[in-house]
Amino acid sequence: MDELGRKTVEEFKAADKTPIVLVLDNIRSMHNVGSVFRTADAFLVQGIVLCGYTPVPPHRDINKTALGATETVEWQYFDTTVAAVQALKNAGYQLMAIEQAENSQFLDSYQPPADKPLALVFGNEVSGVDAEVMKLVDGCIEIPQLGMKHSLNISVSTGIVVWDIFVKLKRG
Repeated sequence: MDELGRKTVEEFKAADKTPIVLVLDNIRSMHNVGSVFRTADAFLVQGIVLCGYTPVPPHRDINKTALGATETVEWQYFDTTVAAVQALKNAGYQLMAIEQAENSQFLDSYQPPADKPLALVFGNEVSGVDAEVMKLVDGCIEIPQLGMKHSLNISVSTGIVVWDIFVKLKRG
């Protein structure tokens, strides 16, 4: 493990973070939540906001996929995603929903802001980002899909989007 250069919890918490917050809008699956924590850890994401009935740590089913990332990644809970989005907007974040919607822009054409932090809202596994939340965001990013389903698991979507934006910010 030493050869991999992994950070300790203390080193992780002290490290410069990627200016992204992941907002989870009523996610049902504890395994999906745990997977998002692992992705957030991998890319030194600033934090996660868990909303509504999204499960929160500590829980063994979250830990099963998070593999300790709930100890490194900062997180907070809001009763509603609307309240979380309003708080992030007031704090100066650009808010982007990850959703297939009218007027969405494809991920490859999206350029993250260089001058402000970014909050990405990921929706429920079945119903997507809540309609009231969609009214509050600054825009919508869509992952182009060519197959029959046009649907990705939230944990897969999070990995794709965070990687893409991480690369754009680091190569900016």
